[in-house]
Amino acid sequence: MTIKRPAEIRTCDITDRDFFENRRAFLYGGAALALGMLGPGVSQARPRSPTAPRLPPYTKTNSYDPVEALTPYAEITTHTNFYEFSGNKRRASRLAKRLRTRPWTVSVEGEVRRPKTFDIDELIGRFPLEERIYRLRCVEAWSMVVPWIGFPLARLIKSVEPTSRAKFVAFETLHDPKQMPGQNPRWLGSSLDWPYAEGLRIDEAVHPLTILAVGLYGETIPNQNGAPIRLVVPWKYGFKSIKSIVRVRLVEEQPVTSWPSQATREYGFYANVNPDVNHPRWSQAHERRIGTPGKRPTLLFNGYHEQVADLYRGMDLRKNF
Repeated sequence: MTIKRPAEIRTCDITDRDFFENRRAFLYGGAALALGMLGPGVSQARPRSPTAPRLPPYTKTNSYDPVEALTPYAEITTHTNFYEFSGNKRRASRLAKRLRTRPWTVSVEGEVRRPKTFDIDELIGRFPLEERIYRLRCVEAWSMVVPWIGFPLARLIKSVEPTSRAKFVAFETLHDPKQMPGQNPRWLGSSLDWPYAEGLRIDEAVHPLTILAVGLYGETIPNQNGAPIRLVVPWKYGFKSIKSIVRVRLVEEQPVTSWPSQATREYGFYANVNPDVNHPRWSQAHERRIGTPGKRPTLLFNGYHEQVADLYRGMDLRKNF
């Protein structure tokens, strides 16, 4: 379905972020929660790497805003899975600081008429950036609300002119065991086949909700969250949103992806958030929102049912999970 978007506004016209976040927390968590629990997290300084380039100006829309308290920056940047560095979230967030994100290129190839390899800064400057506030739901039954900055993947795909044979989009992350110790079995003992690979159907890839993110909380995206560029597909479990992308291929056949190859009983190609399909080792009916107490019901398609349900009309979502 078409998502209506309000007129874009200039970055300089946006309400101060700390004021806005604290107001959201007040409305949805109460004054005590906002001042006591969320206040320190959302008002803290955003540390920036001295070598990380500043983002170009971006616009802000509210079409995608779930109007829920944002997850504190400190939680987003430390409670993150990045197996290329470690299976431990906080350790991975520390080790990821060694990743060199410049120079960096992203190749787009396969069933396209105009294959191209983009320098990352050329790519970031090529398409208008906007902030998208999305829910993020992990298959581990925790969730966040993240203010991403990026651009629709559809714009990149359109620019390379897909052929009629392009039915799927395959992604690969960087493979560099010298920088990413988790890719070395002697460090982590991981049996994943590197590089990490993910994929989407072409209609999922060009859906308006699917973006390539290059920032969060108004800053260049931190290494541990997928710098310099990552996929964000908000109605799917988080492992579908591949980090640190170096290669995008448009292909005719469904691509082989990392987790379904590793754990066929646990993970499927589609990985749509579904409270009625449990993980073999835990229920998916409820989730824990990072930074807040208690649990909440899991929403079908992570709350984006109205926007994406038509993509799966006629499919058995218990088999295509």
